[in-house]
Amino acid sequence: MIWILLFAAINAGILEEARDRQDSAALSAQIAKLSAAANDAKSNYNLAIARSFEAEVAMEKGDKKASAAAAEAGIEPARKAIAAQAGNAEYHRILGTLCGQIIPANVFAGLKYGRCAMDEVAKAIELNPKSADNWLSRGVGNYYLPPSFGGGIDKAISDFDKALELNPKLADAHLWRGIALRKAGKNAEARKSLAKALELNPKRIWAKTQLEKTPAQ
Repeated sequence: MIWILLFAAINAGILEEARDRQDSAALSAQIAKLSAAANDAKSNYNLAIARSFEAEVAMEKGDKKASAAAAEAGIEPARKAIAAQAGNAEYHRILGTLCGQIIPANVFAGLKYGRCAMDEVAKAIELNPKSADNWLSRGVGNYYLPPSFGGGIDKAISDFDKALELNPKLADAHLWRGIALRKAGKNAEARKSLAKALELNPKRIWAKTQLEKTPAQ
């Protein structure tokens, strides 16, 4: 069991480093390996995570179509992980995240994937309300979801604040909080959040990019 957990931790570290560097080739190589080994809940979850990171990097590079395709490819392994362990909050979170990642590329995809995104993240929070990652995922969803559909910037910032209350060192929560604050016109506060994200994870290229594009005032 210790070796399985150690392998999973090493694998997660490799995926995160590739995501942080926006290294699409490295992610593709890992996805090929994970696809060949996906035969249980944990391995399918790892594949779903890799696809989510692939979608994230594609979106950061401005390729919405590739981002949506990567996210859609991650849905099946995420569902397989849930089928094997329905009570695992993290498996629900990643499925909700993947469904949400498809929507920015095509607003009409919201009709198909919007409910999945909201319901799965809500299930993750129900199962584990003390997970900062769950609140971060809900915040990202609310960032993209219009107020008329129950989302909006204020709700997103509230979710990011909750994530940081649970884990003040969660770099991505600081990153997304900064992005949301900038969209709300609070540039000075946004820069503080983005700078903190970069301080916590200096390898994250996207955090550096977002800080550079945020005006001082």
